[in-house]
Amino acid sequence: MISMFNLDGRVAIVTGGNGGIGLGMAEGLAQAGAKIVLVGRNSEKNAAAVSRLEKLGVEVFSIEKDLTEATAGAEIASATEERFGRIDILINNAGSNIRKRPEDLEPEEFRWVLETNLTSAFLCSQAVYPAMKQVGAGKIINIGSMYSIFGGVVSTAYSVSKAGIVQMTKSMATAWAPENIQVNAVLPGWIDTELTQKARKEVDGLYERQLARIPDGRWGTPEDHAGVAVFLASSASDYITGTAIPVDGGFSISG
Repeated sequence: MISMFNLDGRVAIVTGGNGGIGLGMAEGLAQAGAKIVLVGRNSEKNAAAVSRLEKLGVEVFSIEKDLTEATAGAEIASATEERFGRIDILINNAGSNIRKRPEDLEPEEFRWVLETNLTSAFLCSQAVYPAMKQVGAGKIINIGSMYSIFGGVVSTAYSVSKAGIVQMTKSMATAWAPENIQVNAVLPGWIDTELTQKARKEVDGLYERQLARIPDGRWGTPEDHAGVAVFLASSASDYITGTAIPVDGGFSISG
């Protein structure tokens, strides 16, 4: 049964993979044997993440890229195929947020969040599709959020983008099933990352309020996402597509 989770010989691209949830997922895939391509805008963070994964004994390299650029997805796919000869797994994790009430959000800010979180995931998925079709299989994991389900006073653009991730996942799953490409989403809850650490500084009492609602009694960690990443990237999930799986310690089921 363990062989179902073996990723030896598979090649995985992880956007936003130089920290937080992306790096946690990349570590899980690396431990299962996958070759890793990390995509991030910060070259120093990229180098540190590569060094961390290399200690696991896997092949890994990074690409410094701004995913809001229209050609970024195609360039990432091309560089990956040039280096490793194939693409088996894509994790669309790159994302950001601008915390403002809807009446205060500027149009360019709204567009930027959507381009970073949603449009980039679409373009990267579109870019890897031919390589996955050629291999005869593929796994795409889109990172949504609890805000794919809930609304937030200062998270309008973010919520829209993450709700869009879920609907995009369903559409791609339906369209690409004949090519044996499974597309699923993961919906993280309150996770201790740079993004939420910043939010805790901006919003008084955020940590305590959310902690009180989490049945597991703790905020999550990036490492909590390694297992679901391996599952959705492996043959163990070959008959699962179009789903959105919360990884939130029970937050989304708590009243």
